[in-house]
Amino acid sequence: MITVFGSINMDLIATSPRLPKPGETVGGTSFSTAAGGKGANQALAAQRAGSQVRMVGAVGADQFAEPALRLLKEAGADLSTIKHVTEPTGTALIVVGGDGENMIVVVPGANGTVTTEDALTTVGSMKVGDTLMLQLEVPAPAVEQALTAARAKGVITIINIAPLTTDAARLGRMADIVVANETEFERLAGQDGMSADERERVLLRLHSETSQTLIVTLGADGVIAARDGRLYRTKGLEITPVDTVGAGDTFCGYIAASLDQGLDFEAALRRAAVAGSLACLKAGAQPSIPLAGEVESKL
Repeated sequence: MITVFGSINMDLIATSPRLPKPGETVGGTSFSTAAGGKGANQALAAQRAGSQVRMVGAVGADQFAEPALRLLKEAGADLSTIKHVTEPTGTALIVVGGDGENMIVVVPGANGTVTTEDALTTVGSMKVGDTLMLQLEVPAPAVEQALTAARAKGVITIINIAPLTTDAARLGRMADIVVANETEFERLAGQDGMSADERERVLLRLHSETSQTLIVTLGADGVIAARDGRLYRTKGLEITPVDTVGAGDTFCGYIAASLDQGLDFEAALRRAAVAGSLACLKAGAQPSIPLAGEVESKL
């Protein structure tokens, strides 16, 4: 059983031929809305990957609450512990350029009401060996309390240290499994501008110091990871991206689900990398998350 403790948003998405520079206005080509939030995205990815998932978070009493949860509900995720509060549902303002790259502004809204008490209640209902997945779009004290309580109870923790907050490195050191992109890993390591060789050396050093499983996503260059004293490398698919906004969350959900389902680490890493590649072929964070069958057909 996987429990995701995190954010739930509505994404407001504009596309343009290229991303604007600071202070610049560019013409857009389309606008759409889609369910999002790193927590909800990762929960949906894990559910679509074939695991049973419980989503814990908060939405507002507004017009965005129902569509923000719709795909999770349709997928069969457990939404029974989601809070409905007076603050507005969280939103993300996303601009996607013609090359598939994006820029995002997140307004927390209801996500900011998630508390340490929610964390204790969440972990209190879990069993030894269950998986708790976290990100950094809900308040840091709640994430810290969840990590602390999970360790005391024997719950496996996976944290995606995104977005890159001032608490990212500290909270990242508290989890069993850490997923980070290149920039986030540099913050975790306290070392900027690493070369590829340096990154691998630092990855193995941190792994030996902490015994954590450390996973670094590298975009088109694939994924590297350290686990059980060894280094792993894998790649996704050769693609031309349409929209990269959901790729990282898809990877996180699929790695959690794959390990939950008993795959060995190398197979889980490859499956998650392929899923992340497929998520780049459609627009929107949640609509782009592939089903397990789509991923299996590419493995």
